[in-house]
Amino acid sequence: MREYLLYIDNEFVAASGERTFASVNPFTREQLAQCAFAGEADVDRAVAAARKAFDSGPWPRLSRSERAAALKALSDKINETANLLVELEVADSGSTIRKAKEDVALSARSLNNASKFAALELDEPLDSVSRPGVSKNLLVREPVGVVAAIIPWNFPLKMAVWKLGPALAAGNTVVLKPSEETPVTAMELSQLIHGAGFPPGAVNIITGTGPVAGAAMVRHPLVDKVAFTGSTAVGKEIMRSAAGTLKKITLECGGKSANIVLEDADLSIAVDGALYAAFYHQGQCCEAGTRLLLPESIADEFLGLLLEKTRRLRLGDPMDPATDLGPLVSKRQQDVVLGFIAKGKAEGASLVTGGGMPASPVCARGFFVEPTIFDRVAGSSRIAQEEIFGPVLSVIRYATVDDAVRIANDSRYGLGGGVWSRDADKAMAVARRLRAGTVWINEWHLLSDRAPFGGYKQSGIGREFGLDGLREYTEAKHVHIDEARTRDKKPWYDVVVPRT
Repeated sequence: MREYLLYIDNEFVAASGERTFASVNPFTREQLAQCAFAGEADVDRAVAAARKAFDSGPWPRLSRSERAAALKALSDKINETANLLVELEVADSGSTIRKAKEDVALSARSLNNASKFAALELDEPLDSVSRPGVSKNLLVREPVGVVAAIIPWNFPLKMAVWKLGPALAAGNTVVLKPSEETPVTAMELSQLIHGAGFPPGAVNIITGTGPVAGAAMVRHPLVDKVAFTGSTAVGKEIMRSAAGTLKKITLECGGKSANIVLEDADLSIAVDGALYAAFYHQGQCCEAGTRLLLPESIADEFLGLLLEKTRRLRLGDPMDPATDLGPLVSKRQQDVVLGFIAKGKAEGASLVTGGGMPASPVCARGFFVEPTIFDRVAGSSRIAQEEIFGPVLSVIRYATVDDAVRIANDSRYGLGGGVWSRDADKAMAVARRLRAGTVWINEWHLLSDRAPFGGYKQSGIGREFGLDGLREYTEAKHVHIDEARTRDKKPWYDVVVPRT
């Protein structure tokens, strides 16, 4: 069993009172790690270290190239320890080994891209001010300060990197809290950060629960910004708590993304794409394509092909490369998903496959749910409106493209969406009408470090990735530099100051 302490001010320390909690393997139900349980006193210590590091430490004052080099070194260390990180990601989160290998590689790549962003000059020249005068004007972008980063359990290493990369690239210092469900790879990352030589207090990583450690981070008066990924309900609580000190916030929250298949779609691609959109990582993705909108003219054919492939998906040991779907992250999440399946049945949707726990002995101890598809789902039903975060797909049939767009936008969420068509112009026309932060055409789940990611409506505030994501971790300052230099060239002073 692995043991993890808090990482504060470049030291590994026990939590106050030496409290701990266990992280459990969702496939075996065995204890994987023992982690320090951070309380408010530990949050105070971590934030104080980050505050000191920002106010008087070297990290914000390093050159852009020096910060870039440090992030690149961390990227290299992830690649060097990839095999261990993959194994731990599988054991802690239930990710399949195929997905975990991809996640670790993409985490290293994200930090490498963050190092390139760190090297960018973000200051910009501005046009002259409203009054005529000889001057130079600059938009200067400076780091916000101390960032409290709170991440969910579904992509533990990637989410940690997605928060740390841009925050550090912009010159901020960070206190990061991973989910108590999946803390292991984030704590392994703290050891890599320590070995990479980051200055004291630049990065602090603590483990604990959201209601205790997370809440203390959000309301802490020395924190300047909160960067959160998680449920919309918790995002709303963070907004309320952060309002007390008017903290800057970015929130990447829930989703109920609509996947629209048009009549002319290539079914050989669209069927696989719909399956990938809905069931990747057991459906535990915020932007998963959990509402499949099919035109009545091809719905039966499409659904028949989809069911045939869904029933061939293999559930089992996530370390086995042949496994397609692993367990859900916890017993609690398993119960939530099974509860939504029961609601779907009660609402009158047609359950066409799945709906329970697999009978296979290899899955007996794990928190598994079969890939589940409901047909003829009403757009207003709970399984079509609420985020389930599990392998449950709602098929909604439509008559016209206008109907499809209306159904897709009839959601309090707006994180992702998709359109499948052989006609690029037609697909683009539909994509422009969707109220969502990311829309894929003939694709799903592919995100770019250079393209903004975030949600409309109750799916969040702000953006991650790209220059938009980097700017979320900066304050904009206008600097006016007078170049007139003499009093006679400043006639606007006469409004207040009499000439002598």
